[in-house]
Amino acid sequence: MILGVLFSVTFALLSTACKSDYPVSARQNRPGEAQSARQVKTARVAETPFGEAVTVNGTLAAFDQTTASVKVPGRLRSITVDLGSVVRRGQVIAQLEQGDYKLRVEQAEAALAQARARLGLSPDGRDDKVDPEQTGTVRQARAVLDEARATRDRSLKLVEQGVVARSEFETADAAYKVAVSRYQDSIEEIRNRQALLAQRRSELSLARQQLADTAVYAPLDGVVQEKRASVGEYLAAGAPIVNIVRMDPLRLRAEVPERDARNVRSGQNVRVTIDGDTNVYVGQIMRLSPVIAQQTRMLMVEADVRNNGNLRPGAFARAEIVTDDSKMAVTVPNKAIVTFAGIEKVILVQNGKALEKPVTTGRRNGELTEIVAGVNVGEEVVVDPGNLQSGQAVEVVE
Repeated sequence: MILGVLFSVTFALLSTACKSDYPVSARQNRPGEAQSARQVKTARVAETPFGEAVTVNGTLAAFDQTTASVKVPGRLRSITVDLGSVVRRGQVIAQLEQGDYKLRVEQAEAALAQARARLGLSPDGRDDKVDPEQTGTVRQARAVLDEARATRDRSLKLVEQGVVARSEFETADAAYKVAVSRYQDSIEEIRNRQALLAQRRSELSLARQQLADTAVYAPLDGVVQEKRASVGEYLAAGAPIVNIVRMDPLRLRAEVPERDARNVRSGQNVRVTIDGDTNVYVGQIMRLSPVIAQQTRMLMVEADVRNNGNLRPGAFARAEIVTDDSKMAVTVPNKAIVTFAGIEKVILVQNGKALEKPVTTGRRNGELTEIVAGVNVGEEVVVDPGNLQSGQAVEVVE
């Protein structure tokens, strides 16, 4: 029994010690425990021109899309880009083997030099103009013609004087006519050689162009969407190398219901949002279909949207087409909206303390969000509240 009494007394003493105020006193004495007012910046809920808009869904598409192909056949020696590579217009992205095309250039140069030599020109000159009368072929035919004319004239005088028979004149006259024909043939031959020289000059230009075409250039600024050839592969003329898409701007393609189509015009601003991105992208209606689709009763529109690098073609997009810029709306800065568990709210400042208030939001642009319900014009909302809690003391700073 004595042991039981001792046990009870000991238990009571331990319980009293555990319920003592010592730990509380220790916590109260810790430095920095006293709650201090948090400094915040605020903005006033205001009614601003926000514009009346038509909300539509659409798809982002590349502004331009092209396939870079080879112009001449050959074996692919190198390719300098791959999936996702950024390219600039005029950049060399692939190279074919050049050996065969260099030989064709040399062959064309030799043929050109030969054609120039046949006209009496230097083989490596650049001027292809020539006077047919100054060529050796024509000068020779001209000399024969002059001699035949003189012989005929002399025979004619002798026949008139009765010195020689008329048959000799006829023979001389026939020789003259043959000399005229040969002279004409020499002129035509020189012209034919001139035409051949022009052909050889064109063949050389074509051979040089084919040599230059062994390099494949990017036709536009963009990003490689797909690589379609590998090094060592023999490619026919026109074979694709890579697909390239232009990323800025992008085309927003959306369908507007028939009931709203009459309010949509070219030049109207568009505010675009995509899933997983809080940014609001601004575009402009640039193209409208001339007809409303009979099956869907929708009007197809296209807007150009500037891309900061975060947008990708093929993405689903929500767009607001601003049809009336003068309409007013209650707005707060985008940075004042806090989202938690799918609930949007703002934090007001009342009597020096923070107060959370759920809100219903509407449209959003690059800086402001429309408030449909939850706050009134003139109230102060905290900008960039972070982890600020309702009831916490705050101090407004400029």
